[in-house]
Amino acid sequence: MHFAILTSVEHNIHLPEWSLSHRDLALATDAKWSIRKFRLMGGKQDGVDVVEIDNGQLVLSIVPTRGMAIHEVRRGAIRLGWDSPVKELVHPKYIHLEDHGGIGWLEGFSEWMARCGLEFSGHPGLDHGRLLTLHGKIGNIPASEVVVSVDLQPPHRIRVRGKVAERWFNGPQLELWAEVSTVPGSASFRLNDLVTNYSDREQEFTVLYHANFGPPLLEAGSRLHGTIQKIVPFDEAAAAGLEGWHTYGEPKVNAPEAVFCMYPTADAAGKSHFLLHNAAGNMGVSFSFFKDQLPYFTQWKNENSLNNGYVTGLEPGTGFPHNRSVERKYDRVPKLGPGANRNFTITYRLHDGPEEVAAEVQRVASLQKGKVELVPSVIPK
Repeated sequence: MHFAILTSVEHNIHLPEWSLSHRDLALATDAKWSIRKFRLMGGKQDGVDVVEIDNGQLVLSIVPTRGMAIHEVRRGAIRLGWDSPVKELVHPKYIHLEDHGGIGWLEGFSEWMARCGLEFSGHPGLDHGRLLTLHGKIGNIPASEVVVSVDLQPPHRIRVRGKVAERWFNGPQLELWAEVSTVPGSASFRLNDLVTNYSDREQEFTVLYHANFGPPLLEAGSRLHGTIQKIVPFDEAAAAGLEGWHTYGEPKVNAPEAVFCMYPTADAAGKSHFLLHNAAGNMGVSFSFFKDQLPYFTQWKNENSLNNGYVTGLEPGTGFPHNRSVERKYDRVPKLGPGANRNFTITYRLHDGPEEVAAEVQRVASLQKGKVELVPSVIPK
C-alpha cells in the first residue's frame, strides 16, 4: 500500500499542496488516475483544503476542512451536486450554528454530501433545556488527520480518510473516521465511516448522510425509485404531495418544501437500494446501504427556483430529521457504549446512457417487496 499523510494534528503535519498520479506508481491499470490536494484562497473559503480524486472516469472533490464533506462528483456531463445560493466552500470559522434561531448551518450549506451529527442532527430546538442546532456540528469541524492510500494490489482502491473529532468537556467524546474510496476506471465510489465513543459512559449519537442533487439529474420529470416499505409525510406540506413522492416538478419561486420519511426494505444481503434519474432516463445515480446500519431514509424535495436552490436531498440515516427530543420518543436515537463503535457504508454508482439507467430501474424494481404503503397522516413514527 502506498500511504501519505496530508494533515496530522498529532504529528504537526500539514501539506498545503500535494499530488500523486499514475505516472508516480506503476499499477496494473490503464486508467489515468490522479490525486491532488490544494487550498482555496479568498473570501469565506480562504484556507479551506480540498482533496480531488480523478479515477480516470469519476472526479470527486472532498473537503477535509468541512468535516470531510464531498463538494461534488462528476462523470462527464453527470454531476452529483447542486447550485446552492452559498457560492463558496465556507470555512467553519465563519459559521455560527446558533444564528437565526439555530439554523446558522445553512450559511455554509453548498456540498453534495454533508454528513450530519454526531451528537445530534435534525431540526433545531430545545432538548432538556438545551438548544440543539440544525443538523449538528460534525460538518463544520475540520479534520484533524487526513491520509491518502493506494492499494498496490488490484483493483488498486484509492482511499482518502479523515478523522473528525466532536469532543467537549463533560460532553460527548465522539470521533468519526470518514473514508471516501474508488477504484481506477470505475463509475462507482464508496463511503465507509466509523463512529467511536471514547467516553467512559454511554453516549447518544445520530448520523444522517445529507446527499443533495440538483440539475442535471434533477429536473421536471425526474424520478426516484427505491426498495421501500412505508412512507410518512413529515408535515402538512408533504402530506398534500404524498401520492407524487416519486416524481419531481419544475423549479418555481417560493415552491413549498416537502419531506417524506421512508422505511426501506432490504435484499438478501441486507442492503436497501435507491435510484434517481433525469426525465429522459439517460443519466442517473444509484446507491445502496445496509439497512441495519442506516434503517431510515429521508427524501427532501425543494422545488424552489434555480437561484434559490432547486434541490432534492436523499438521506440515509440512523433516524429522521426531527429534533432529537422527538426522535428519542420513537426509539430512533441509538447509543454507543464506552469504547464502542459503529460502521456505516454507502456505495454510489453514476449511470451514463439510457441502457445503464433502464437496467438499474429494472434491478431496483425486482428487489421491491410489494406495494409501498403511503401513510397520509402526519405522525413522527
